[in-house]
Amino acid sequence: MKTFRGKAVFLTGAASGIGKALAQALAAEGCDLALVDVNEDGLRALANELQAQNVRVDCFRCDLSKPDEIEGCVASAVKAFGGFDILINNAGVAYYGPTEHMTRQQWDWLMNINLISPIEITRLLLPVLLTRPEPHIVNMCSVSGLVAGGRFAAYHTSKFGLIGFTEAIRAEYGRKGVGVSAICPGPVTTGLYKSAANSRSDKSVPEPPRWLCATPEQVAKRTLKAIRSNKRQVLITPLAHLLFQLKRFAPWLIDFANQFSRNGRRKRLAQVAAQQALAAQAQAAQSQENTTSERRAA
Repeated sequence: MKTFRGKAVFLTGAASGIGKALAQALAAEGCDLALVDVNEDGLRALANELQAQNVRVDCFRCDLSKPDEIEGCVASAVKAFGGFDILINNAGVAYYGPTEHMTRQQWDWLMNINLISPIEITRLLLPVLLTRPEPHIVNMCSVSGLVAGGRFAAYHTSKFGLIGFTEAIRAEYGRKGVGVSAICPGPVTTGLYKSAANSRSDKSVPEPPRWLCATPEQVAKRTLKAIRSNKRQVLITPLAHLLFQLKRFAPWLIDFANQFSRNGRRKRLAQVAAQQALAAQAQAAQSQENTTSERRAA
C-alpha cells in the first residue's frame, strides 16, 4: 500500500489497548475510521480525541459475541462510508483456568469474539474490499496462535484458528491483489489479562512482567508497516520470536516445559485415589443396605 491518506478503515476492538493505538496511528496517517467496540463510552472518548486529526471518525457499537449484531453493524458502516480499503480484526478476549471448568457458554463467548466474528466480518466486507485498488486485511492473531501453553486453551484454539483463516485468505486472494497480514505479538500491556474471564473469582489472572511486553503503540507501528509492505506474518517482542523458533527447531523443549511439574501429577493421582475410595465406600454402604433390606424381606 503506497499511502494511507484517504483510506477508509474498519477497525474492531477500537476503544482501548491495541485497537485504540491503531486508531490513533491510522488517524495520524490521514485515514477515515469506522470504529467498532462494545464499549460505547470508550468509542466516544476516542472519537473526540481524534477530531483534531481532521479525519472522519464514526463509531459503531457492536457486541461481537452476538453474531446477529455483526451483520447490522457491517451494513451500517458500509452504508455510511460507501466501502473500505482496510479491515483490521483486532477485538479479542481471554479465559484463564483449567479447561474442564469451562462451560459451553464460555467457549461460545470467546470463540465468537476471537474467531467467528473475524470470519464473518471478512466474509461480509470482502465484496467491497475487492472494489478498492489496494485492499488489505489484518488479523490480530498473537503468538498464542503459534505456540500453546497451559490454562488458556480456548484463547490458543481461537488464535490458532485465526492464523489458519488468515493464511487461507492470503492464499486465495493474494493473486487478486488483496494484502493479508497476521500480526502475532507476544504479551502486550493492555487490559487483556485483567479483563479475562477466570475460573476462580478469588484469584486474578497472572500477568507477564512488563519488561517482557510490547506496548500497544509498538504493535500499532509494526501493523502499519506490515500493511505498507504486505507482510504475511509479523512477530512482535523477543519472547514471541524465541517461542516461534523453539517451536520450529526444538518443540520437545516446549513440550518438556509444559509437562514439567513437581507435584501436579501427584496431586491429580491423590485426587483420583480419594475419589475411588469414596466411590468404594458408597458402594459398600449401598451393598450393606441391600443385604439388610433382603433379610428384612425374608
